[in-house]
Amino acid sequence: MTISPKNKHGDTRLTTSGRNPEANFGIVNPPVYHASTVTFPTVAALRDAEKHRFDRVYYGRYGTPTTFAFEEAVADLEGAAHCVAVPSGMAAIAVSLAATLHAGEHVLVSDSVYFPTISYCKGFLKKFGVEVSYFPPMASAAELKSLMRDNTKIVFTEAPGSITFEVQDIPMIADIAHAGGAKVVMDNTWSAGYHFKPFEHGVDISVQAATKYIVGHSDAMLGTLTVNDRSLYEHIKITQVGLGYSTSPDDCYLGLRGLRSLATRLPRHESTGLKLAEWLAACPEVETVLHPALPSCPGHDIFKRDFTGSSGLFGVVLKDGPTEQDLARMLDGMELFAMGYSWGGFESLIIPSDPRTMRTTYDWPYNQPVLRIHAGLEDPDDLLADLEAGLKRLST
Repeated sequence: MTISPKNKHGDTRLTTSGRNPEANFGIVNPPVYHASTVTFPTVAALRDAEKHRFDRVYYGRYGTPTTFAFEEAVADLEGAAHCVAVPSGMAAIAVSLAATLHAGEHVLVSDSVYFPTISYCKGFLKKFGVEVSYFPPMASAAELKSLMRDNTKIVFTEAPGSITFEVQDIPMIADIAHAGGAKVVMDNTWSAGYHFKPFEHGVDISVQAATKYIVGHSDAMLGTLTVNDRSLYEHIKITQVGLGYSTSPDDCYLGLRGLRSLATRLPRHESTGLKLAEWLAACPEVETVLHPALPSCPGHDIFKRDFTGSSGLFGVVLKDGPTEQDLARMLDGMELFAMGYSWGGFESLIIPSDPRTMRTTYDWPYNQPVLRIHAGLEDPDDLLADLEAGLKRLST
């Protein structure tokens, strides 16, 4: 279905991959196909469809042409051969682990990942006999090697971390994991697959909450898993279908719509985020800013080596002193920064989060929580004025 050659620039392919107007009466965007039952004219056709169920329209739970168009475009974005769409980012995480782990096996998880990932590991995986342990996100090679076990099958990473923003050394982690017979799963949502190409750095399965930057409009729940290995793809697909994770064609359509403007939106998120981060770093109320593009962020040198840019999500730690009531006074009065548990949309967001209550092995060096900020598409100076007014409320 791809109509652009692979030698075209990635931004060009973002606008053309997953499209085939000639197959849809010249319509530019793939139509939304709603389907459960798919009929076949003969027994031979039915048997052939079953045999090739991963590569054609077979049954609604396996996907429709809308699903396939979205999957093709995301696979191209991340430099993968295959993509599986699921109903949310959490579903992508769950499928990646359920498809690759068995009772008695071990998964090693970075202690900076999206907190629901940790909850899934502590609850669902433990219930089904999978061993789970955690590694410090900035672990050295020697430390990581010491945590690998004979039964370690997956090392789960997220770079940067969702709350504390450490940038892990993914190539180093991949080398150690592969030497020990394990695969690497990476949550690549922060870069949107645009600023970090996982398969160029040793990742085996890349997952994203496409809900975030790919959808880009805060109006759809969507997740993706991308892989290069065909047998691994089929195993993931079987798991996805077996768990009943049917992905709405409407949401896939919204994902495709958002994907087309990613190359335009993400640089705006990046530039605004950097402007806010640099301004906050100079504020007397601020202890540190955790933005991968700034030297103050753990793993900054790795970021410069492996990433082509940043997104609009970063953290701020205030200096010790403000109480919970002070923090509420600051945040409750924000005009443009809303409080909400997501990011990647056009709107700016801010939430307080305390790593001390969320991590397993984490030694948080600060006395204050992180204010996680997502820089949206509003005017940067208006956002700065909102933050400046908020910091004034903090001390009044």
